[in-house]
Amino acid sequence: MTEQRARILLADDHALVRSGLRMIIDAEPDLQVVAEAANGYDALAALESTPTDLAILDIAMPRMTGLQAAREINRIHPHVRILILSMYDNEQYFYEALKAGASGYVLKSVADRDLLEACRATMRGEPFLYPGAVTALIRDYLHRVRHGEALPASILTPREEEVLKLIAEGHSTRAIANILSISAKTVDRHRANILQKLGLRDRLALTRYAIRAGLIEP
Repeated sequence: MTEQRARILLADDHALVRSGLRMIIDAEPDLQVVAEAANGYDALAALESTPTDLAILDIAMPRMTGLQAAREINRIHPHVRILILSMYDNEQYFYEALKAGASGYVLKSVADRDLLEACRATMRGEPFLYPGAVTALIRDYLHRVRHGEALPASILTPREEEVLKLIAEGHSTRAIANILSISAKTVDRHRANILQKLGLRDRLALTRYAIRAGLIEP
């Protein structure tokens, strides 16, 4: 009897990237792309209508990033395993991916080499770590052992991250209110809370923070 292929959702805002990755995945006898999405919101919508085993999410997508989508998927669809696809070989993004519930972090620069292995490891319930991530984990572990520290929790709430992302993308208060279906006063309150929590003063500083946090692309 033929074993069922793992059903994969592929989310990336670049159609050419999705097409290339789909060709790699669909050529395998045990893997199959069953849905595609161009942003985090579409990915969540696809999961509601398409049975899925694994979600591969680009870390930086418009409206809702891969990290934001991963948190929602982990909450709403805990049975769906998650891989983050990223162009950033960056420890902060890697740790954020793990905190968001991802089982692995795959660099786009070597996706043709690592993606299939990452998919299979994740479907076996194993984490996938690229060499740089292993180094980062070891370094962080040794640091925490020496200093008795733990990884800091996220400063902002998920809603505040949504507002921050939209601010950094250049949306007006009214536009943000319409996108998130909240009032303009609520947007202003979120903005004030974000500025206070982060110790920042203006939109430019918020945009810089959003880039560092992986909410938008530089």
